Amino acid sequence: MLTSDDKEFLRRFGEAVRARRKERGLSQEAFADEVPLYRSYVADVERGSRNVGLVNALRIAQALGLPLSELIADAEHGEPSP
Repeated sequence: MLTSDDKEFLRRFGEAVRARRKERGLSQEAFADEVPLYRSYVADVERGSRNVGLVNALRIAQALGLPLSELIADAEHGEPSP
């Protein structure tokens, strides 16, 4: 069962993914094709309603051109790293 802290981290992770995707000028659909994941999965991640598996988190980070650690740091700090 997810705690409120877990849910908050998932929300911030989703925000970090969305911000980085938008920085690249990609729609959810185009980004999902790059990952590859279903667009609905990406939408769930960005909303924070999906508990992302480690392999999918790595795929998302790679599609964004980031190390996974940087994407997680974005989520931990609530904003993209400089």
